[in-house]
Amino acid sequence: MSASPLTHFDPHGQAQMVDVGDKAETDRQASAAGSILMRPETLALIVRGSAKKGDVLGVARIAAIQGAKRTSELIPLCHPVALTRVSIDFEIDGAANAVHCVARAECFGRTGVEMEALCAASIGLLTIYDMCKAVDRGMRIEAVRLLEKLGGKSGHWTAG
Repeated sequence: MSASPLTHFDPHGQAQMVDVGDKAETDRQASAAGSILMRPETLALIVRGSAKKGDVLGVARIAAIQGAKRTSELIPLCHPVALTRVSIDFEIDGAANAVHCVARAECFGRTGVEMEALCAASIGLLTIYDMCKAVDRGMRIEAVRLLEKLGGKSGHWTAG
């Protein structure tokens, strides 16, 4: 059987955790983004800080950081990573009735932090949904994607 170009499969097609033991430890960074679209009234609740459950973006920021820290528990073949930094930025977009999230993750290690950044962005947006679903079940999470990754053998990559 030929080797798969997908690193999480062995030559027999079985799932495996990638061996990173021989990789050099380097600075690793990644950023990911996504958006949640909602009704104008829902966005107004978030901006005013008057949602019943409290400070929506404050709670979502903490949840996103926690999501980055627990990525290896959620994604079965991810390595546990000793994160050195996680930052979460939210932007209110009144024209689109949306909140945009950018998550950045960093470590000094043998494997990248793309999944941690993607997980953080996703969990932050899901938390906004959870905190506001009582008033707007039609919110849509969209365009969760990797923006950039730095470090490691493959070097610097940015979304086109």
